[in-house]
Amino acid sequence: MTEAIRGFWVASATPLAADGSVDPAKLAAHAKQLFVKGVDGVVLLGTTGEGTSFNVTERIATIEAVLKAGVAPERIGIGGGFPAITDSIALSRAALGLGLRHVLVLPPYFDRSITPEGIEDAFAAIVDGVADDRLRAYLYHIPQISGVAIPTGVAANLRKRYGKVIAGLKDSSGDFKQFQAFRAAAPDLAITVGNETDIARAIAAGGAGTICGMANIAPELVKAMIDGKDVEPRMQAAAEIVLKTPSFLATLKAIIAAQTGDPTWLRVRPPLRALSDGSAFKRKLDELMAPAIA
Repeated sequence: MTEAIRGFWVASATPLAADGSVDPAKLAAHAKQLFVKGVDGVVLLGTTGEGTSFNVTERIATIEAVLKAGVAPERIGIGGGFPAITDSIALSRAALGLGLRHVLVLPPYFDRSITPEGIEDAFAAIVDGVADDRLRAYLYHIPQISGVAIPTGVAANLRKRYGKVIAGLKDSSGDFKQFQAFRAAAPDLAITVGNETDIARAIAAGGAGTICGMANIAPELVKAMIDGKDVEPRMQAAAEIVLKTPSFLATLKAIIAAQTGDPTWLRVRPPLRALSDGSAFKRKLDELMAPAIA
């Protein structure tokens, strides 16, 4: 079984039923379609999956249903960020019990004034609370969203303390210098990037690969980045189609709805507001993707 997330992983969007609950059959089908296009694994209920809008019980039920639908546990990671450390422990234990190992963990984000020592204490409390060597935890650095940055020294210290249990780090800061700082401080960590335009340079600099959201709508383009093809300008333009909107998540799901012809993909959980149509965004993406990537 994989010791750390490497290669091409997708931060999956989450399809919802009419009552706002996860539609696990559609989520599993989405994952399987991505696998056909060269994706190695999916992270469920992370940032792109509106993960912080779902509680522990909902996340466990989603894992159970996706596994039942035939997605292999080694190809699934789960978003494990909660303000409460006990919730992170409970989800991680349940995920391990279901055969998963990969858990992405945000630092507790209820207090923006916490010290580096406090951040390290929080991650340590989660690992100690889970107390299971099967765990492969990934520190999740996305300070522009969480409001709490993970210091490079904290990442290095945690790897030294816990070895392979702290398997990696996802850097979604969008700052390549930050990625380089993590690599220098903790070279044994499998560091993935969330910023799609950094994929090729990150892999060339020893990065483990990517866990990214754009792969939901343009997996071929992300795969080309991983393969080292000269498509960075196209990736930048594709990302801007989504990023230059009020809500990355709502726009991403609207594009999926337009691509699949399934309007239920438009649904989002509050406080997000759904878009009424994503066809204009899809047309822009289609124009960018043609001709096909060689």
